[in-house]
Amino acid sequence: MIDPKIEIALGAALQAFSKYSGIDVSKIHAEFLSVFALEDDFLTKVDALDGVFNDHAQLEVLREVFFDLLMINFFSADVKKLEEDYLDTKEWEDIEEETLDRGTELLNLLLYLNECEDEDIEPELEDYLKEFLLVDEDEFQDEYRIYEPVIAHQILMESPVDEIAKVAVKLPEDSELKELFYPMMCFFQNTNPSADDKNQIADKAVDKQFDMPVLSILTSFI
Repeated sequence: MIDPKIEIALGAALQAFSKYSGIDVSKIHAEFLSVFALEDDFLTKVDALDGVFNDHAQLEVLREVFFDLLMINFFSADVKKLEEDYLDTKEWEDIEEETLDRGTELLNLLLYLNECEDEDIEPELEDYLKEFLLVDEDEFQDEYRIYEPVIAHQILMESPVDEIAKVAVKLPEDSELKELFYPMMCFFQNTNPSADDKNQIADKAVDKQFDMPVLSILTSFI
């Protein structure tokens, strides 16, 4: 099964990649849809997803964020076919362990956006940090460590996108938010960017082939 929102996000990401990379990948869209719609277990779908990326090396930059989308789709659609407590089973625990090194922090952000929709609230950076990730709570210091660059630069919500880009390129290479920092901060600064806004964001992007598809995924979830 494929969640309609995920289907839209996939199309938006590939369209943005085509536009900003100059490489037309529209024909690959159907391959991804086929993977997400598979009536198989999660790890089989992960293998199928990796197979598409292995066949289309030009899209490698999007491999892990599409893994995040596959995970969100599992939570939104696939899990409905399983027993109610499946996410508490040993089987799912083993899957989580096997995929521990996969995906990005985009997963948490998309879960947050789904929660915003469920609760009918507008996404805001401070709300994401304090109410969803609970970075101020002692037991969530791993989240604080990961998001420390964002916490320290919340003032960028009032700054032009080129200032966000300047901070993004200076983040340490081992930062878990190194790649996501620019599109995530641009999104929270403007969750409903116009075409002109997107062009300005693209002009200052650290990596257009990654930043703009990620931004497109985020805006498609609103």
